[in-house]
Amino acid sequence: MAEQPCGFLVLDKPAGPSSHGCVARVRRAYGLKRVGHGGTLDPAVTGVLPIALGAATRLLPYLGGDKAYRGVVQLGLTTSSDDLEGEELERRPLPSLSPSELEAALAPFRGAIEQVPPQVSAVHVDGERAYARVRRGENLELAARPVTIHRLELLNWEPASGRLELELRCSAGTYVRALARDLGAALGCGGALARLRRTEALGFGLEQAVSLDALDAGGPGGSPPPLLDPLVPLRHLARHQLSPAEQEGWRCGRAPLLPDALGELAPDSPVVVLDPDGNLAGMARTAGGVLQPKLVLDAAG
Repeated sequence: MAEQPCGFLVLDKPAGPSSHGCVARVRRAYGLKRVGHGGTLDPAVTGVLPIALGAATRLLPYLGGDKAYRGVVQLGLTTSSDDLEGEELERRPLPSLSPSELEAALAPFRGAIEQVPPQVSAVHVDGERAYARVRRGENLELAARPVTIHRLELLNWEPASGRLELELRCSAGTYVRALARDLGAALGCGGALARLRRTEALGFGLEQAVSLDALDAGGPGGSPPPLLDPLVPLRHLARHQLSPAEQEGWRCGRAPLLPDALGELAPDSPVVVLDPDGNLAGMARTAGGVLQPKLVLDAAG
């Protein structure tokens, strides 16, 4: 039986397709059922969509959660979805703002903040997605959640159109649509997200991305784009390379001793485990002086 692929594909998603639809196209191209994406993109949003194939789907929880975006905010407008896809709720006159005044308005959104998700979002409310309840006509009171905006830069300001371009890096769970809404509220004129492109996610960037056209051109029956080594997005984690003597025990699920070099790691820290040749052998957690196996590739038996 042919060895199953194990790795990552990074799509440069265009506007239009859903993340779920992109996963379906990857399944067809590679002839695999075991495919999953890391971090949903709304259909109108473009950019980095990491997709795991084969056993790499089990690595998704170990990847870094920070994401980076470039987006355009339209001031003077509020909508039901906090972007231009939703129903228009109100228009207000555009304020006269200098770049320095915009910088001052952006300052409170940098760092650790509390953010209320958009009404039309995938947040769970009593076991159901918020967007499903909103589509039935409900008006939800969503609780604020802690998020972190590590970087927020003003790239361009067009006073005539009321549009400003931003670049940001943020923690998982941050809604750029909510940022557009809250910035508009702080300026007293309303705001909605006009355009958004994700430039980084889960340790991957646009420089590693391929287009849907390139994906479709390669399969089925052809040669789809080569997958990225699963070690690429795990480079932020500690590593342990098994000795030949340790390898067989690892394949049987036995925990190797925690090496001295990793002795300062906190309990339950994730560790990438490599085989003697330097290939990914699995994932472990530090526990009581050993590396407790959590994912064993090429397990024996």
